[in-house]
Amino acid sequence: MKQIDFGQVANSYARSREDIPVTLMDSLQLRNIFFDGKKVADIGSGTGALTRKIAMRKANIVGIEPSVELLDQAKTLNQVKNFTIPYWQGTAEATGLEDSKYDIVTVMRAWHWFDRSKSIQEMKRILKAKGTLIVIDSGFLADSAIVEKTLEVLTGYVDGGLKPAGSRATSKQRINGFPVEWFEEWQCGGFELRDFYKLNYSISFSKMEWVERVESISWLAGLSEPFRNQALQKLVEALPDQELFAIPHECNVCILRLVD
Repeated sequence: MKQIDFGQVANSYARSREDIPVTLMDSLQLRNIFFDGKKVADIGSGTGALTRKIAMRKANIVGIEPSVELLDQAKTLNQVKNFTIPYWQGTAEATGLEDSKYDIVTVMRAWHWFDRSKSIQEMKRILKAKGTLIVIDSGFLADSAIVEKTLEVLTGYVDGGLKPAGSRATSKQRINGFPVEWFEEWQCGGFELRDFYKLNYSISFSKMEWVERVESISWLAGLSEPFRNQALQKLVEALPDQELFAIPHECNVCILRLVD
């Protein structure tokens, strides 16, 4: 599986990856997931979009991220937004965190990039007994004219076509975007599925905000800078000059409990 260096697009990633549904945190609370006072590790934390939302719920949270560039952006946003969240360099397979110390582990838009068998063992190591693992994925849907035009433009720049990101590219069947084999792997690894649900929402972008959001996705992050800039300029030319684009999104949430 080809790994993508999102550090190449760290600036656009920091500005455009705040697109988490406002209903997410309330939806977790409705399912008896409470962060107040809990020790939480956000793995693959990127620039800290989810990490900050959990910190606002009064969790004792740490962000773990392999990219130095994304960590730098997260630390800068700490200062800008008045947070004191610790961010450490590490991976899902080797977080560097202590054994059996965390009530909750969260992973957002990242599980498909992990070595899943090693990551499951690492989650089990750092979680307390009966700890909670929350795996979240979210992104824009393809059923709007703006997204269709965007994908049409990008197809000409990405070798091999616009395949699903990471390990999802090799999955033959998915449920709400999650490869079916993940559920068996979690179960065999000692995690019990407690809930799995979907949130639909919409986000409005200006033309240039949308172009910046597109720059942060893996298809473009994997391109050389000149080729990426060429693709983005082509996209600017192809999109209409309307005031705002309303882009439909979907967020899928899987809640698992450590039972082994």
